[in-house]
Amino acid sequence: MTDRLDLAGRHIVLGLSGGVACYKAADFARELVKAGATVQVVMTEGSQQFITPVTMQALSGRPVYTSQWDTRPAANMAHIDLSREADAIVVAPASADFIAQLAQGRAGELLALLCLARPVDRCPLLVAPAMNREMWSHPATRRNVAQIVADGAHLLGPGHGDQACGEVGDGRMLEPAELRDDLIAFFQPKVLSGRHVLVTAGPTFEAIDPVRGITNLSSGKMGFAIARAAAEAGAQVTLVAGPVSLPTPRGVRRIDVLSALQMHDAVMPLAPHHDVFVATAAVADWRPAAASERKIKKDGSGQAPAFEMTENPDILAAVARLPEAERPYCVGFAAESHDVLDNARAKRLRKGVPLLVANHGPATFGRDDNTLLLVDADGVAEMPRADKLTLARALAGAIAQRLPRP
Repeated sequence: MTDRLDLAGRHIVLGLSGGVACYKAADFARELVKAGATVQVVMTEGSQQFITPVTMQALSGRPVYTSQWDTRPAANMAHIDLSREADAIVVAPASADFIAQLAQGRAGELLALLCLARPVDRCPLLVAPAMNREMWSHPATRRNVAQIVADGAHLLGPGHGDQACGEVGDGRMLEPAELRDDLIAFFQPKVLSGRHVLVTAGPTFEAIDPVRGITNLSSGKMGFAIARAAAEAGAQVTLVAGPVSLPTPRGVRRIDVLSALQMHDAVMPLAPHHDVFVATAAVADWRPAAASERKIKKDGSGQAPAFEMTENPDILAAVARLPEAERPYCVGFAAESHDVLDNARAKRLRKGVPLLVANHGPATFGRDDNTLLLVDADGVAEMPRADKLTLARALAGAIAQRLPRP
């Protein structure tokens, strides 16, 4: 969803300290601009050994600041003027030395001075570490990181993987798209903070033989959007996903399953440990009573093979029937082909859930947008057509409003 303007109206100061990960900062700046933000780049002397201010100016569309003695701002106070305009300061990459400067309150260059002079109550500082794995694990770095977090900074990463030195481990700067999504999530209201949310998504596949099966057209996009929105809202999220080819949302624990029985067996032990269960998956109602161990061949008779069907367990209803002390707040989904509202009302009562979200299945499967009806005991609310992440964020807010206070 890189074409979304999730950062529209946000002004971000992007700081670069010295490190080879500066090459990622160029792409990160581009991602921020594409997401609607205005970006003001501030570079240390060390960062200019890896990438030029000309490059960062071209990508951000604004002149780059490199010196605290820059005469462009009023009264020559770049460290004051730049921080007062910012919605956030993001340092990416943040080297071990720069983190040490932050921890000690040193301000020998413009970027460190800017971080020190920022109004901490309205200009958050986000830091994306980037260094060798041994530097990251060194006790001095660990102390410095703990100190800047205690002082109010927010860590973005680091990641794990290949490093420029040829080693592999922790300390690698997150990828530009990961940083973008983490920054977007940072600005989302934390209406589900402290909650545990369990989401099912996608179709299930019921095997007929080793190569064929019964499934449906669900893409999983709505469920994955809900998982992302819940994580952005501060929840700890577990996503049980049917067979889909979608990336796991940032910060979400994912469990992959294939069949309805596998989804049932994954969900039931988890449900009592969650505050909310959102059953977005399009679970097959039926499965072959016995799958053939070999591929079923045509015999030339023109007759289709006959096989017995049996009903799959109703996952949502099973969770809704858990004892009250173990039962999460249950949200069901209904993908209907006709009479959407009437069928949704009937399904909510039949499943015994407080909230049922309905849509027109054939009009939404595989699409990036949707319309939703929220049906509960108090009536019906409509969410007009929007992209699925926008709807998912609105749904997360609606669920939060219905939850009892912790």
